[in-house]
Amino acid sequence: MAWNDPDWGKKNSGGPPDLDELWRKFNQKLNAMFGGKAASSGGGAPMGPKAFGGMGLIAALALLVWIGSGFYIVNAGERGVVLRFGKYLETTQSGPRWHLPYPFESVEVVNVEQVRTVEVGYRNNVKSKVLKESLMLTDDENIIDIQFAVQYILKSPEEFLFNNRHPEDAVLNAAETAIREIVGKNKMDFVLYEGRAEVAARATKLMQEILDRYKTGINISKVTMQNAQPPEQVQAAFDDAVKAGQDKERQKNEGQAYANDVVPKARGAASRLLEEANGYKQRVIASAEGDASRFRQIVAEYNKAPAVTRDRLYLDAMQQILSSTSKVLVDQKGGNNLLYLPLDKLIQQSAPEASAAKPIILPESAPPADSTARSRDAFRSRERETR
Repeated sequence: MAWNDPDWGKKNSGGPPDLDELWRKFNQKLNAMFGGKAASSGGGAPMGPKAFGGMGLIAALALLVWIGSGFYIVNAGERGVVLRFGKYLETTQSGPRWHLPYPFESVEVVNVEQVRTVEVGYRNNVKSKVLKESLMLTDDENIIDIQFAVQYILKSPEEFLFNNRHPEDAVLNAAETAIREIVGKNKMDFVLYEGRAEVAARATKLMQEILDRYKTGINISKVTMQNAQPPEQVQAAFDDAVKAGQDKERQKNEGQAYANDVVPKARGAASRLLEEANGYKQRVIASAEGDASRFRQIVAEYNKAPAVTRDRLYLDAMQQILSSTSKVLVDQKGGNNLLYLPLDKLIQQSAPEASAAKPIILPESAPPADSTARSRDAFRSRERETR
């Protein structure tokens, strides 16, 4: 029967070929490649020296490839963390390096100067908010919406690789924890307006303390407040409150500007009045002292020559009195019948002359004269002319 045929299953079935046959064909091709004789169908012949030489060459090439796989390059700003059987061995600096090839040692190259960013409260865009991260409660029991970004670098690649599984999630959780703690201890107006920079600085410090406590090997470089505002449902009311506050500040600034303008002027006027009063005081005192000194000198001269001093005082007084009047005295001693007097010009000239008039000082060596005697001589001369 056909079932007794040993090749019946191979010829009639679609199964895989015989493994022994495949192995024999592989040995034949390998022997032919390295100059050996092909194995007969009855049994395999021993391999020659050339075959062993070829196998050694392949082994040497494989060894060189295996040793060469241990070379690696660490770029600037990176660190190489070498592991031996999965355990930390050393950290290498930048440059070409070598380690024992797999499976003995492996290396993890970590960029320690790359600035990484974690976004809290939003993803990729401020408009795409994550409300469960951004909504926070303040100390005065108000809800605010905050989005901020955290930038960090690595300070310890060993801690970064081995002390946390998901470093980005660790930074995100630490940032959210820190900002919620700080916001919860401050008023809403402080967080939204004047204290945003201080909130960011305090959050940076608290994040760093949390990450150092967990030994994550991460250094927080900067916290940037992208947006801080009330929830959208009450945004209009807060805008009105902000405008009212701005109007208040504007009016305060205007009042302060007016005060800064008026107060210095008032102080200057007061200082000017004080200086004028002091000047008037000094002038009156000096004038009084001068009058007293002049009176003493006049008394001394009067005791020496009473008549001359009286005439002198009389002339000075008359000159002072008449210099401020508009009277015009005409002497007709010349005998002219027609007189032309420009009274308007004389009156105009009398005013500046009165202000610039100086007292007439008679020389002390002049002999004394009697006014009555001079008037008598003038009267007699006129009588003689009429005769």
